[in-house]
Amino acid sequence: MKKTFVFSMLSAIMMLGNTSVVQAEKLGQYPDKPVTLVVPYSAGGSNDRFARLVASGLTKELGEPVVVDNRPGASGVTGSMYVARSQPDGYTLLLVSSSMTTNEAVRPRDDFKPLKDLAPVAMVAKGPFIVAVNNDFPAKTVEELVAMVKANPGKYNYASSGIGSSNQFATESFKMMADLDIVHVPYKGMSQATTDLIGGQTDLLMASGPSLLPSIRGDKLRALGVTSLNESPIAPGLVPMSSVAPGYEFDLWWGIFAPADTPEPLVNFLNAQINKVLNDPKMQETFLADGAQATTDLSAADFKKRIGDDINRWTDLAKRQNITVN
Repeated sequence: MKKTFVFSMLSAIMMLGNTSVVQAEKLGQYPDKPVTLVVPYSAGGSNDRFARLVASGLTKELGEPVVVDNRPGASGVTGSMYVARSQPDGYTLLLVSSSMTTNEAVRPRDDFKPLKDLAPVAMVAKGPFIVAVNNDFPAKTVEELVAMVKANPGKYNYASSGIGSSNQFATESFKMMADLDIVHVPYKGMSQATTDLIGGQTDLLMASGPSLLPSIRGDKLRALGVTSLNESPIAPGLVPMSSVAPGYEFDLWWGIFAPADTPEPLVNFLNAQINKVLNDPKMQETFLADGAQATTDLSAADFKKRIGDDINRWTDLAKRQNITVN
């Protein structure tokens, strides 16, 4: 199988600075066996879908198979810890969404810290949440939605995929900025939350494009807006929620990580290869059809900063809105 990467000795030494020639030679052999991309959730969701898209592209770029391995459990922590404890040699990677940052805000663990135990490699995709209501809900616009909730404090509710989920944080952030009194109904996963919204048991749900677009396109739900600051290409024509809550913005991201001690040159190489995969126009079209935008220009360092900023932001919001796990 064609290899597209073998570090030259000179470039490896330049990137490693004072690191030994032996280390440079070891990096120069990567990859010479299959790479495992762990998804810490069951097959079928957006994390799994995007992991398989990236894996197919990376297989071509690296010249070795990139195999997706689903390891669900503990809201994504089980699979994440498995990768964190793996050898930092580039052969075991993780794809997870920004739910990692909201989990850290409400479920901090002594045995697992995202930015301590993992090395951010590349953001794969991002996208706003879509704001959806059941088809019988009276409001037809975001302005009508806000007016109804304001006129009836505590009467309406919103669903989420669980306490501490990205859905809850997105809605609580909007609730705070728009000064709304709306009741939280947490579920154990997105599937049941969406089902009950369709059935009219709940009134509102903010969730990713991959989660909601199939039901919206099938006329089972009605979309009112998006959580991006401006109109989003994943749902052209939908009004940004910032139109009724100035400055409001929420987007979900998906990204790839390696164990914490992975050498920086290897992290940067993987970042470049992933960005190359995502720069393919067909890949970008596929992501957009699935409800997300492929990201192609973010360095590993910039991705790490984004994660730290998110954890700080959601930790602050959890305190303000009293988001706690019993």
